Amino acid sequence: MENASQNTHASLMDQTYRHQRLIYDLTRKYYLFGRDELLVDLRPGRHAHVLEVACGTGRNLQLAGGRYPECHFYGLDISSEMLVSAQKKLGSTVRLAQADACSFDGGQLFDRAEFDRIFISYGISMIPDWEQALRQAFGHLAPGGSLHVVDFSGLAGWPRWSRTMLHRWLHKFHVTPRLQLQEMLGQVAADMGGRAKFRQLYRGYAQYGVLHKNG
Repeated sequence: MENASQNTHASLMDQTYRHQRLIYDLTRKYYLFGRDELLVDLRPGRHAHVLEVACGTGRNLQLAGGRYPECHFYGLDISSEMLVSAQKKLGSTVRLAQADACSFDGGQLFDRAEFDRIFISYGISMIPDWEQALRQAFGHLAPGGSLHVVDFSGLAGWPRWSRTMLHRWLHKFHVTPRLQLQEMLGQVAADMGGRAKFRQLYRGYAQYGVLHKNG
């Protein structure tokens, strides 16, 4: 049943982004706020191994590679359509693989079981079992590593009409803000040995959390 569910979600993402991927980077820059703050905050050491889960078109990996040229980068996504765009953008500079965020195996995909940094940028709002995706990513961290997550929040500081309009737009793309992110990050840290940090961005438009794995 798990494989059937994963295949269904992969098909849905391919259908959703088969054409959207061609204009994704151009359009999403106007409302996927907080991505660049996350990349700055990564601060990996020299020659660190950095993985993006749900890497989409590869936009973030391209920018991260320019900011941290001495690091090694990897990306995975469930959508083969998105990976077409990512491969064109990144070429051989990043190792890419198609995989489900909830069950990926870094050792099989990249010959690497642990990563120094892992990040998920506007991905958990599209992953049905997003709690498992967080646990799966955290489990792939090297001791002392960190998992960084940014995504939509509840827009608490915004007018009601703007919340209504955004949620209607997000629903068209199967996006659901995960308003329990802060609590879930704390739970993962308590269960798996780490510590969590969390803050709201842009008056509650976005939320940003970091899980540090004990060294």
